[in-house]
Amino acid sequence: MSRIQRVAFIGNSLPRRCGIATFTTDLQQALAASSSVVSTTIIAMTDGDRSYDYPETVGFEIHQEVLADYLAAADFINSGSFDVVCLQHEFGIFGGEAGGHILALLERLTVPVVTTLHTVLSEPSAAQRRVLDRIVTISSRVVVMAQKGRELLLAVYGLAAAKILMIPHGIPDFAFVEPDTAKSSLGFADKTIILTFGLLSPNKGIEVMIDAMPAVLQVRPDAVYVVLGATHPNLVRDQGEAYRESLIVRAAALGIGDNVVFRDQFVDRPTLLEYIAMCDVYVTPYLNRAQMTSGTLAYSFGLGKAVVSTPYWHAAELLADGRGSLVPFGDSVATSAAIAVLLTDEPRRQAMRRRAYENSRSMVWERTAERYLDAFEMVRTTHGQSSAHIHAMTPRANRPSPAIALSHLRAMTDDTGLFQHAVQSVPDRSHGYCVDDNARGLLLATALTTLGEAQLPESMTMSFAAFVQHAWNPDTRRFRNFMSFDRRWLEPQGSEDSHGRTLWSLGAVARHDISPTRRRWAAGLFAEALTVVDGFASPRAWVFTLLGLESYCAAAAHDSVAAGMRVRLADRLLELLQRVETPDWIWFEENLAYDNARFSEALILAGRSTGSEVYVEAGLRSLEWLTTQQTSPAGLFRPVGTDSFHDVRATRASFDQQPLEATASIAACLAALRQTGDSRWRTEAYRAFAWFIGANDLSQPLVDFETGSCRDGLHPDRRNENRGGESVVSYLLGLADIRRSEQVNAARSSSVKSRFAPHPIVSQPRGRLAASQVPKPASPIPAT
Repeated sequence: MSRIQRVAFIGNSLPRRCGIATFTTDLQQALAASSSVVSTTIIAMTDGDRSYDYPETVGFEIHQEVLADYLAAADFINSGSFDVVCLQHEFGIFGGEAGGHILALLERLTVPVVTTLHTVLSEPSAAQRRVLDRIVTISSRVVVMAQKGRELLLAVYGLAAAKILMIPHGIPDFAFVEPDTAKSSLGFADKTIILTFGLLSPNKGIEVMIDAMPAVLQVRPDAVYVVLGATHPNLVRDQGEAYRESLIVRAAALGIGDNVVFRDQFVDRPTLLEYIAMCDVYVTPYLNRAQMTSGTLAYSFGLGKAVVSTPYWHAAELLADGRGSLVPFGDSVATSAAIAVLLTDEPRRQAMRRRAYENSRSMVWERTAERYLDAFEMVRTTHGQSSAHIHAMTPRANRPSPAIALSHLRAMTDDTGLFQHAVQSVPDRSHGYCVDDNARGLLLATALTTLGEAQLPESMTMSFAAFVQHAWNPDTRRFRNFMSFDRRWLEPQGSEDSHGRTLWSLGAVARHDISPTRRRWAAGLFAEALTVVDGFASPRAWVFTLLGLESYCAAAAHDSVAAGMRVRLADRLLELLQRVETPDWIWFEENLAYDNARFSEALILAGRSTGSEVYVEAGLRSLEWLTTQQTSPAGLFRPVGTDSFHDVRATRASFDQQPLEATASIAACLAALRQTGDSRWRTEAYRAFAWFIGANDLSQPLVDFETGSCRDGLHPDRRNENRGGESVVSYLLGLADIRRSEQVNAARSSSVKSRFAPHPIVSQPRGRLAASQVPKPASPIPAT
């Protein structure tokens, strides 16, 4: 249950006749109905000298051009124990130049503000830009209802992605019904109905639809075009009903006056829903491409109507992928053709209706209210705190780190190994397995062993080990990577990177596995597979091998070949850094790709174990720089998006964000913490972990604490709901690192020797191999 108790909405309110009034009232009612503890009040904007019979939910009234009303409204809110203010912003509803009077109210508030932008201009005037810049600065979060709005806020206004929320326009939760009953009720029985609803004004394109009707009537003589809605009050004030009358004359001149029906009324919601329910095709022939949202479009879409529309921004997004039919602006021929197809092809129209209805269920007002409540709770909790404090978002600061849950990992594993992919939470057998993910599974098994908490079942650990053994191809002295579900290898050898990652896992097993026989197996296979690494060209293969050598060399201290390899690989990384590094690009490559923080971690660990300050300094310096690249303007962890993996020193893409990057950053920052004793590295590690639990650009958790599942990443507007092998193991590895850090911190806090010693310390292995035990070839274990 939300702890939000009082919400103030600023915007227009019914019975004022406009879309903002309808939206504000609908959102207020949905929020009030969502929880018994939420009390809602509207601060209503009143235009000109109008007077409205506002309901009791309107607690204060602001006359648009009266500046003193804005100041008084701020005092009303500040003294009213409100938790949050939800501002509905449209330039035309506030007084002053570009609606600037609203700033006088906002700047006096002592409570957080969440602003819904009903319009985002791509080319604002200087005054509009100044006002909107100030509004979004004051606002704790900004809500848009279409992805185009988000894109404009990022590109035109330079707003931090973390501040933007995408919440679709709400819709009533209405059943999917056939139109016949509503037609009979409204007097249109046995007619084919085309409907447009909304306040009439010249930018709605009604003329285009009237011009399209003669061609529609050729294929459906029973068709009637119903135009439902009063003329816009501003138009009535300036011109009376001249515009409506011109439309009636236009229809009569085309000889279709009886087939175009105007219902001059501003209807309540039940009546509107009945009208939408009766139509066969809904049309929004708007003329302005830059229309960000349309409530009438959202409502008709939500009732499962076949929609024909011009491609203004909201329609282009909502009706894509066959969810509606898009036609060019001002093109009556294309409009008539699209409508005629839908009215004569029943299966096609019904299929479009179904797609629209099924895709709209997440938009119902109940779900919309939940999203707003989440936003309100977020800003209420963090209001008044510094950005650094808010966005550190450490598990210790907000709640204990989650318990380790393994049920999803179990579901993703069979007796062959760990599945690569899932369709949502269901394992996807069509993509089979890979050695990369099974090697990660072995890393997790050893991490949980050293953590001393939840352990992987022995059968699961053995499946991972058997997969790695079976992946070894003695003919090529390389590990295969991809295997189909029917256990056919799809290649003779995998990539250098997958070979290095497998060595990493074998090194960890050789040092930490609970089974002595499995430790010996891993050490033997590691030594055999290490011999080819000298010829590798991939820097990540060097990095992963270095991480494996960190553990293997501790377990096989007398293996001089491995010790020499560790120095050579670390030197190669240093050479890369020296060759590529510039004052503003402190990195090993010309681009940032995947598992980036592992570069820094590998050098820090190599320096710690060998006593090389040069390695340590390079690792810390590069990690410092990488941290700046992976921190959003709002202070959130923002991993490098996959969209920029191949861009040379280009602006780093924000999406798609992957769990692998957060896990790598956690490990690298904790390695820096162990080396330096500087607590800021703990903060950075927890910031990266908090990405999993909701401190990210979408403010949405990636993980399910109960099952341990983790979504595959963040897209610009949504989470990737698939939960594959790499993602679940990445999350659990990151969580194990965090929990181990908490254990160490708690132990030191309770000890008289609690100060961290910032000097190289080689931790003792579970068991060292004597010189005579340093293996030659591996002893294979049976593959499943």
